Amino acid sequence: MTKLDQIRLYLDQKGAELAIFSDPVTINYLTGFFCDPHERQLFLFVYHDLTPVLFVPALEVARASQVVDFPVFGYVDSENPWKKIKTILPNTAAKTIYAEFDHLNVSKFQGLQSVFSGQFNNLTPYVQEMRLIKSADEIDKMKIAGQFADKAVRVGFDNISLKVTETDIIAQIEFEMKKQGINKMSFDTMVLTGTNAANPHGIPGTNKIENNALLLFDLGVETLGYTSDMTRTVAVGKPDPFKMDIYNLCLEAQQTALDVIKPGITAAQVDDAARQVIEKAGYGDYFNHRLGHGIGMDVHEFPSIMAGNDLILEEGMCFSVEPGIYIPGKVGVRIEDCGHVTKDGFEVFTHTPKELLYFEG
Repeated sequence: MTKLDQIRLYLDQKGAELAIFSDPVTINYLTGFFCDPHERQLFLFVYHDLTPVLFVPALEVARASQVVDFPVFGYVDSENPWKKIKTILPNTAAKTIYAEFDHLNVSKFQGLQSVFSGQFNNLTPYVQEMRLIKSADEIDKMKIAGQFADKAVRVGFDNISLKVTETDIIAQIEFEMKKQGINKMSFDTMVLTGTNAANPHGIPGTNKIENNALLLFDLGVETLGYTSDMTRTVAVGKPDPFKMDIYNLCLEAQQTALDVIKPGITAAQVDDAARQVIEKAGYGDYFNHRLGHGIGMDVHEFPSIMAGNDLILEEGMCFSVEPGIYIPGKVGVRIEDCGHVTKDGFEVFTHTPKELLYFEG
Protein backbone atom coordinates (compact mmCIF):
# COMPACT_ATOMS: atom_id res chain seq x y z
CA MET A 1 0.00 0.00 0.00
CA THR A 2 1.42 3.38 -0.99
CA LYS A 3 1.38 6.38 1.32
CA LEU A 4 -1.34 7.98 -0.80
CA ASP A 5 -3.37 4.76 -0.50
CA GLN A 6 -3.02 5.06 3.28
CA ILE A 7 -4.50 8.56 3.09
CA ARG A 8 -7.41 7.32 0.97
CA LEU A 9 -8.07 4.51 3.44
CA TYR A 10 -8.03 7.01 6.30
CA LEU A 11 -10.54 9.21 4.49
CA ASP A 12 -12.82 6.22 3.93
CA GLN A 13 -12.60 5.31 7.60
CA LYS A 14 -13.53 8.86 8.57
CA GLY A 15 -16.29 9.20 5.99
CA ALA A 16 -14.40 12.12 4.43
CA GLU A 17 -13.95 13.03 0.79
CA LEU A 18 -10.77 15.09 0.72
CA ALA A 19 -7.40 15.58 2.43
CA ILE A 20 -5.46 18.81 1.85
CA PHE A 21 -1.73 18.94 2.52
CA SER A 22 0.11 22.26 2.80
CA ASP A 23 3.36 21.39 4.59
CA PRO A 24 6.11 21.06 1.94
CA VAL A 25 7.80 18.35 4.00
CA THR A 26 4.62 16.27 4.21
CA ILE A 27 4.08 16.68 0.48
CA ASN A 28 7.64 15.46 -0.08
CA TYR A 29 7.00 12.52 2.26
CA LEU A 30 3.90 11.52 0.31
CA THR A 31 5.03 12.22 -3.26
CA GLY A 32 8.82 12.63 -3.44
CA PHE A 33 8.46 16.22 -4.65
CA PHE A 34 9.81 19.08 -2.54
CA CYS A 35 9.82 22.80 -3.01
CA ASP A 36 9.76 25.78 -0.70
CA PRO A 37 6.95 27.99 -2.03
CA HIS A 38 7.98 30.92 0.16
CA GLU A 39 5.00 33.30 0.17
CA ARG A 40 3.25 31.43 -2.65
CA GLN A 41 0.69 28.63 -2.32
CA LEU A 42 1.50 24.91 -2.43
CA PHE A 43 -1.13 22.21 -1.88
CA LEU A 44 -1.61 18.50 -2.45
CA PHE A 45 -5.28 17.51 -2.77
CA VAL A 46 -5.97 13.81 -2.16
CA TYR A 47 -9.52 12.59 -2.80
CA HIS A 48 -10.90 9.34 -1.48
CA ASP A 49 -12.14 8.34 -4.94
CA LEU A 50 -10.55 10.72 -7.47
CA THR A 51 -7.06 11.31 -8.84
CA PRO A 52 -4.86 13.52 -6.62
CA VAL A 53 -3.97 17.03 -7.71
CA LEU A 54 -0.76 18.93 -6.95
CA PHE A 55 -1.03 22.71 -7.00
CA VAL A 56 2.27 24.59 -7.17
CA PRO A 57 3.68 27.98 -8.17
CA ALA A 58 3.99 28.13 -11.97
CA LEU A 59 7.79 28.10 -11.84
CA GLU A 60 7.66 24.64 -10.21
CA VAL A 61 5.25 22.91 -12.63
CA ALA A 62 7.87 21.42 -14.95
CA ARG A 63 9.95 19.96 -12.12
CA ALA A 64 6.93 18.62 -10.24
CA SER A 65 5.56 16.97 -13.38
CA GLN A 66 8.77 14.94 -13.62
CA VAL A 67 8.28 13.58 -10.11
CA VAL A 68 4.58 12.78 -9.69
CA ASP A 69 2.34 10.72 -11.97
CA PHE A 70 -0.87 12.69 -11.45
CA PRO A 71 -2.01 16.15 -12.60
CA VAL A 72 0.08 19.18 -11.64
CA PHE A 73 -1.35 22.68 -11.95
CA GLY A 74 0.35 26.00 -11.38
CA TYR A 75 -0.47 29.66 -11.08
CA VAL A 76 1.48 32.78 -11.92
CA ASP A 77 1.99 35.52 -9.37
CA SER A 78 -0.61 37.79 -10.99
CA GLU A 79 -3.36 35.17 -10.63
CA ASN A 80 -5.62 34.65 -7.65
CA PRO A 81 -4.59 31.16 -6.43
CA TRP A 82 -7.92 30.47 -4.75
CA LYS A 83 -9.92 31.19 -7.89
CA LYS A 84 -7.48 29.03 -9.86
CA ILE A 85 -7.85 26.15 -7.39
CA LYS A 86 -11.62 26.35 -7.70
CA THR A 87 -11.46 26.02 -11.48
CA ILE A 88 -8.95 23.16 -11.72
CA LEU A 89 -10.16 20.77 -9.02
CA PRO A 90 -12.52 17.98 -10.03
CA ASN A 91 -14.68 18.52 -6.94
CA THR A 92 -14.92 21.40 -4.47
CA ALA A 93 -18.21 20.27 -2.92
CA ALA A 94 -16.65 17.96 -0.34
CA LYS A 95 -18.66 17.99 2.88
CA THR A 96 -15.92 16.59 5.15
CA ILE A 97 -12.33 17.74 4.64
CA TYR A 98 -9.12 17.01 6.51
CA ALA A 99 -6.24 19.51 6.51
CA GLU A 100 -2.93 20.00 8.34
CA PHE A 101 -4.05 22.45 11.03
CA ASP A 102 -0.56 22.73 12.50
CA HIS A 103 0.73 24.12 9.23
CA LEU A 104 -2.15 26.33 8.08
CA ASN A 105 -1.90 30.00 8.91
CA VAL A 106 -5.03 32.14 9.04
CA SER A 107 -4.75 33.52 5.51
CA LYS A 108 -4.27 30.05 3.99
CA PHE A 109 -7.21 28.70 5.96
CA GLN A 110 -9.43 31.57 4.91
CA GLY A 111 -8.35 31.04 1.31
CA LEU A 112 -9.31 27.37 1.46
CA GLN A 113 -12.64 28.30 3.04
CA SER A 114 -13.32 30.50 0.02
CA VAL A 115 -12.98 27.39 -2.15
CA PHE A 116 -14.58 24.71 0.02
CA SER A 117 -17.75 25.09 2.05
CA GLY A 118 -17.39 21.74 3.86
CA GLN A 119 -16.37 21.04 7.45
CA PHE A 120 -12.60 21.15 8.07
CA ASN A 121 -11.00 18.64 10.45
CA ASN A 122 -7.44 18.30 11.74
CA LEU A 123 -5.22 15.92 9.77
CA THR A 124 -2.01 16.71 11.66
CA PRO A 125 -2.28 13.89 14.25
CA TYR A 126 -2.66 11.26 11.53
CA VAL A 127 0.29 12.65 9.56
CA GLN A 128 2.38 12.54 12.74
CA GLU A 129 1.33 8.93 13.26
CA MET A 130 2.26 8.03 9.68
CA ARG A 131 5.71 9.58 9.99
CA LEU A 132 6.36 8.25 13.51
CA ILE A 133 7.70 4.81 12.59
CA LYS A 134 10.59 5.06 10.15
CA SER A 135 11.27 2.44 7.49
CA ALA A 136 14.66 0.79 7.09
CA ASP A 137 15.31 3.05 4.09
CA GLU A 138 14.52 6.16 6.12
CA ILE A 139 16.81 5.03 8.93
CA ASP A 140 19.63 4.39 6.45
CA LYS A 141 19.28 7.97 5.18
CA MET A 142 19.34 9.29 8.73
CA LYS A 143 22.52 7.34 9.42
CA ILE A 144 24.12 9.13 6.46
CA ALA A 145 22.92 12.48 7.81
CA GLY A 146 24.45 11.52 11.15
CA GLN A 147 27.78 10.72 9.52
CA PHE A 148 27.85 14.21 8.01
CA ALA A 149 27.02 15.73 11.40
CA ASP A 150 30.04 13.92 12.85
CA LYS A 151 32.16 15.36 10.03
CA ALA A 152 30.77 18.84 10.63
CA VAL A 153 31.51 18.88 14.34
CA ARG A 154 35.03 17.61 13.64
CA VAL A 155 35.56 20.62 11.37
CA GLY A 156 34.45 22.76 14.29
CA PHE A 157 36.91 21.07 16.63
CA ASP A 158 39.74 21.58 14.14
CA ASN A 159 39.08 25.32 14.09
CA ILE A 160 39.09 25.93 17.84
CA SER A 161 41.40 28.83 18.69
CA LEU A 162 41.42 31.71 21.13
CA LYS A 163 41.95 33.98 18.13
CA VAL A 164 38.59 33.21 16.51
CA THR A 165 34.95 33.91 17.31
CA GLU A 166 31.92 31.68 17.55
CA THR A 167 30.73 32.78 14.11
CA ASP A 168 34.20 32.27 12.62
CA ILE A 169 33.97 28.59 13.53
CA ILE A 170 30.41 28.34 12.22
CA ALA A 171 31.54 29.80 8.89
CA GLN A 172 34.25 27.17 8.57
CA ILE A 173 31.84 24.34 9.42
CA GLU A 174 29.24 25.41 6.89
CA PHE A 175 31.81 26.17 4.18
CA GLU A 176 33.28 22.69 4.50
CA MET A 177 29.84 21.08 4.44
CA LYS A 178 29.03 22.94 1.21
CA LYS A 179 32.25 21.58 -0.27
CA GLN A 180 31.10 18.07 0.68
CA GLY A 181 27.76 18.48 -1.08
CA ILE A 182 25.57 19.48 1.85
CA ASN A 183 23.33 22.30 0.65
CA LYS A 184 21.50 22.92 3.90
CA MET A 185 22.12 22.61 7.62
CA SER A 186 19.21 21.23 9.65
CA PHE A 187 19.02 24.52 11.60
CA ASP A 188 21.21 27.50 12.38
CA THR A 189 24.50 26.06 13.60
CA MET A 190 25.31 26.97 17.19
CA VAL A 191 28.81 27.42 18.61
CA LEU A 192 28.63 28.90 22.11
CA THR A 193 31.60 29.69 24.32
CA GLY A 194 31.74 29.94 28.10
CA THR A 195 28.71 31.48 29.76
CA ASN A 196 27.00 32.01 26.38
CA ALA A 197 26.35 28.27 26.44
CA ALA A 198 24.33 28.71 29.64
CA ASN A 199 21.45 29.81 27.39
CA PRO A 200 19.94 26.62 25.89
CA HIS A 201 19.24 28.46 22.64
CA GLY A 202 22.07 30.94 22.83
CA ILE A 203 22.85 33.15 19.85
CA PRO A 204 26.39 32.86 18.47
CA GLY A 205 28.18 36.13 17.88
CA THR A 206 31.56 37.80 17.78
CA ASN A 207 32.56 36.38 21.16
CA LYS A 208 36.16 35.17 21.08
CA ILE A 209 36.56 31.56 22.22
CA GLU A 210 37.18 31.63 25.97
CA ASN A 211 40.13 29.93 27.61
CA ASN A 212 39.63 27.56 30.57
CA ALA A 213 35.96 27.24 29.65
CA LEU A 214 33.57 24.85 27.95
CA LEU A 215 32.57 25.25 24.30
CA LEU A 216 29.24 23.92 22.99
CA PHE A 217 28.52 22.80 19.42
CA ASP A 218 24.93 22.12 18.30
CA LEU A 219 24.49 21.29 14.62
CA GLY A 220 23.02 19.01 12.01
CA VAL A 221 22.71 18.61 8.26
CA GLU A 222 19.96 17.80 5.80
CA THR A 223 20.75 15.25 3.12
CA LEU A 224 18.66 12.85 1.03
CA GLY A 225 15.60 14.55 2.48
CA TYR A 226 16.43 13.65 6.10
CA THR A 227 18.03 15.56 8.95
CA SER A 228 20.53 15.07 11.75
CA ASP A 229 21.02 16.86 15.06
CA MET A 230 23.80 16.52 17.62
CA THR A 231 25.40 18.47 20.45
CA ARG A 232 28.87 18.12 21.89
CA THR A 233 30.50 20.17 24.64
CA VAL A 234 34.28 20.27 24.81
CA ALA A 235 36.93 21.84 27.04
CA VAL A 236 39.24 24.66 25.97
CA GLY A 237 42.30 24.99 28.19
CA LYS A 238 41.72 23.76 31.74
CA PRO A 239 38.20 24.51 32.99
CA ASP A 240 37.79 24.40 36.76
CA PRO A 241 36.56 21.25 38.57
CA PHE A 242 33.03 22.66 38.93
CA LYS A 243 32.60 22.81 35.17
CA MET A 244 34.00 19.30 34.87
CA ASP A 245 31.52 18.03 37.43
CA ILE A 246 28.62 19.57 35.52
CA TYR A 247 29.86 17.98 32.30
CA ASN A 248 30.20 14.54 33.88
CA LEU A 249 26.76 14.82 35.44
CA CYS A 250 25.20 15.66 32.08
CA LEU A 251 27.01 12.74 30.44
CA GLU A 252 25.79 10.38 33.15
CA ALA A 253 22.23 11.60 32.63
CA GLN A 254 22.40 11.02 28.88
CA GLN A 255 23.90 7.55 29.20
CA THR A 256 21.32 6.59 31.81
CA ALA A 257 18.52 7.57 29.44
CA LEU A 258 20.12 5.80 26.47
CA ASP A 259 20.42 2.63 28.53
CA VAL A 260 16.70 2.44 29.39
CA ILE A 261 15.34 2.95 25.88
CA LYS A 262 13.63 -0.09 24.38
CA PRO A 263 10.23 -0.97 22.97
CA GLY A 264 7.47 -1.00 25.57
CA ILE A 265 8.58 1.81 27.87
CA THR A 266 7.10 5.29 27.63
CA ALA A 267 8.59 8.56 26.45
CA ALA A 268 8.05 9.92 29.96
CA GLN A 269 10.12 7.11 31.48
CA VAL A 270 13.07 7.99 29.26
CA ASP A 271 12.86 11.65 30.25
CA ASP A 272 12.58 10.67 33.90
CA ALA A 273 15.67 8.47 33.75
CA ALA A 274 17.86 11.40 32.76
CA ARG A 275 16.08 13.95 34.89
CA GLN A 276 16.45 11.91 38.08
CA VAL A 277 20.23 11.88 37.70
CA ILE A 278 20.35 15.66 37.45
CA GLU A 279 17.75 16.27 40.15
CA LYS A 280 19.47 13.99 42.65
CA ALA A 281 22.64 16.04 42.19
CA GLY A 282 20.69 19.20 43.00
CA TYR A 283 20.58 20.75 39.52
CA GLY A 284 17.05 19.89 38.45
CA ASP A 285 16.06 23.54 38.10
CA TYR A 286 18.83 23.99 35.53
CA PHE A 287 17.55 21.27 33.20
CA ASN A 288 14.69 23.32 31.82
CA HIS A 289 13.59 21.59 28.62
CA ARG A 290 12.28 18.22 27.47
CA LEU A 291 14.80 15.42 27.05
CA GLY A 292 14.23 15.01 23.35
CA HIS A 293 12.23 15.50 20.17
CA GLY A 294 11.33 13.34 17.21
CA ILE A 295 13.44 13.66 14.08
CA GLY A 296 13.14 12.62 10.45
CA MET A 297 12.47 14.75 7.40
CA ASP A 298 12.01 17.61 9.86
CA VAL A 299 14.61 18.20 12.55
CA HIS A 300 11.83 18.57 15.13
CA GLU A 301 9.02 16.07 14.75
CA PHE A 302 6.53 14.18 16.89
CA PRO A 303 6.98 12.83 19.56
CA SER A 304 8.30 14.84 22.49
CA ILE A 305 10.35 12.81 24.95
CA MET A 306 9.12 14.53 28.08
CA ALA A 307 7.30 14.19 31.38
CA GLY A 308 3.62 13.44 30.96
CA ASN A 309 3.96 11.77 27.56
CA ASP A 310 2.78 8.18 27.97
CA LEU A 311 3.44 7.26 24.34
CA ILE A 312 4.80 3.72 24.29
CA LEU A 313 8.04 3.44 22.34
CA GLU A 314 8.12 1.13 19.33
CA GLU A 315 10.86 -0.13 17.06
CA GLY A 316 11.57 2.42 14.32
CA MET A 317 10.81 5.55 16.33
CA CYS A 318 13.54 8.18 15.96
CA PHE A 319 14.28 10.94 18.45
CA SER A 320 16.97 12.90 20.26
CA VAL A 321 18.31 12.35 23.77
CA GLU A 322 19.77 15.66 24.94
CA PRO A 323 19.95 16.47 28.63
CA GLY A 324 21.38 19.87 29.48
CA ILE A 325 22.42 21.83 32.54
CA TYR A 326 22.47 25.61 32.21
CA ILE A 327 23.63 27.71 35.16
CA PRO A 328 23.39 31.40 34.22
CA GLY A 329 26.67 33.27 34.39
CA LYS A 330 28.63 30.12 35.12
CA VAL A 331 28.37 27.21 32.71
CA GLY A 332 26.21 25.50 30.11
CA VAL A 333 26.48 21.86 29.02
CA ARG A 334 24.39 19.80 26.62
CA ILE A 335 25.14 16.39 25.11
CA GLU A 336 22.89 15.15 22.33
CA ASP A 337 22.54 12.20 20.02
CA CYS A 338 19.62 11.18 17.84
CA GLY A 339 18.88 7.56 17.06
CA HIS A 340 16.23 4.92 16.48
CA VAL A 341 14.55 2.40 18.74
CA THR A 342 15.66 -1.15 17.89
CA LYS A 343 14.06 -4.45 18.88
CA ASP A 344 15.96 -4.39 22.17
CA GLY A 345 17.48 -0.93 22.64
CA PHE A 346 18.51 2.29 20.89
CA GLU A 347 21.07 2.89 18.13
CA VAL A 348 22.47 6.41 17.73
CA PHE A 349 23.18 8.10 14.40
CA THR A 350 26.17 10.14 15.62
CA HIS A 351 29.39 8.71 17.01
CA THR A 352 31.67 11.61 17.96
CA PRO A 353 33.25 10.66 21.33
CA LYS A 354 31.57 11.90 24.47
CA GLU A 355 34.37 11.57 26.96
CA LEU A 356 35.40 15.16 27.50
CA LEU A 357 37.74 16.34 24.75
CA TYR A 358 40.38 18.96 25.60
CA PHE A 359 41.73 21.57 23.20
CA GLU A 360 44.62 23.94 23.81
CA GLY A 361 43.75 27.44 24.85
